[in-house]
Amino acid sequence: MAALGVFCLLLGAVSWPPASASGEEFWPGQSAADILSGAASRRRYLLYDVNPPEGFNLRRDVYIRVASLLKTLLKTEEWVLVLPPWGRLYHWKSPDIHQVRIPWSDFFDLPSLSRNIPVIEYEQFIAESGGPFIDQVYVLQGYAEGWKEGAWEEKIDSRPCIEPPLYSQDKHEYYRGWFWGYEETRGLNVSCLSVQGSASIIAPVLLRNTSARSVMLDRAENLLHDHYGGKEYWDTRRSMVFAKHLRAVGDEFRSRYLNSTDAADRIPFEEDWTKMKVKLGSSLGGPYLGVHLRRKDFIWGHREDVPSLEGAVRRIRSLMKTHQLDKVFVATDAARKELDGLRRLLPEMVRFEPTWEELELYKDGGVAIVDQWVCAHARSAPQRGGLPGRLSLALSPCPKQPRSSSVP
Repeated sequence: MAALGVFCLLLGAVSWPPASASGEEFWPGQSAADILSGAASRRRYLLYDVNPPEGFNLRRDVYIRVASLLKTLLKTEEWVLVLPPWGRLYHWKSPDIHQVRIPWSDFFDLPSLSRNIPVIEYEQFIAESGGPFIDQVYVLQGYAEGWKEGAWEEKIDSRPCIEPPLYSQDKHEYYRGWFWGYEETRGLNVSCLSVQGSASIIAPVLLRNTSARSVMLDRAENLLHDHYGGKEYWDTRRSMVFAKHLRAVGDEFRSRYLNSTDAADRIPFEEDWTKMKVKLGSSLGGPYLGVHLRRKDFIWGHREDVPSLEGAVRRIRSLMKTHQLDKVFVATDAARKELDGLRRLLPEMVRFEPTWEELELYKDGGVAIVDQWVCAHARSAPQRGGLPGRLSLALSPCPKQPRSSSVP
């Protein structure tokens, strides 16, 4: 499903153009694939991964940091970001479903990502680079001595690995590792970098200290944002548009079960996020309350803050009354027993419950995106003081996101 860039060559009837769009000379009989191959032969590849236990939202945040690094690299050389396949996330627990080696196009719209930075799927990288080999793997880590009190200092150094890297050499002295579930992938070199600073601090290392054509940054969550909250940050965030097929599923569900459409809810939409212009406060949102009800592992760490199901229902009913709504959409990871209790206490609750075939097709990650999409189009409901933010809440309204087809 990977979206591949295509070169369109408009050939005049009388004369040949002197050069292709990539700068290569063009001659009669040369194919677009030849030019694409030539362009690919010059560019370098940036890959990355994060700590295996990290969840979907942290991984999405790390993408923003790495995208900022790529923009820095592009000022000097031609680079492309290789999107790390999804899989083996802690919260994806549906049995008997293959949930590794998942391409980004299953969850996100690649043309939208490409309007911000050049990206390719991992399998396209294998095809372009000549095989499943990564020239250099840098494992990012902190400093063994830690950060001492005083002025913050950004720095990066080649250091011995603080912990043994999760890589082992095979009989050919190539490095084996997780590599997103691609068992055939090998790293040619593995070393550790101690880093303390924003993402672009590593750019000089990639530009001057290594000539490797493909470089992977493992544990990339150790890099901080270059410009958190700035225009570049939000450009990348807005480019992370959910996959069109998942948005279509969410929109059909809204229409069928929640009497909600973009036209009726005054939610403007442009497929090209760069053209999205919305006046603040102009969107109405669907005639329902959107609630994110966190249970399971969240309860273990927040027992004092998490309401009982009865308390959650009282809060939901209070918000429905305040906003004069008679339907509530609930996104939750509650266990089956709790869900049955919730249905008895809140019969007007609406949930997206996929069939087995849909779950196998969309995966747990896709179902969660549909939940977010539906929740994000709900009628706006203010959060009460004293409550944590939506993504760490046990119970909260899910605000709509009218400015783009991605969700915070």
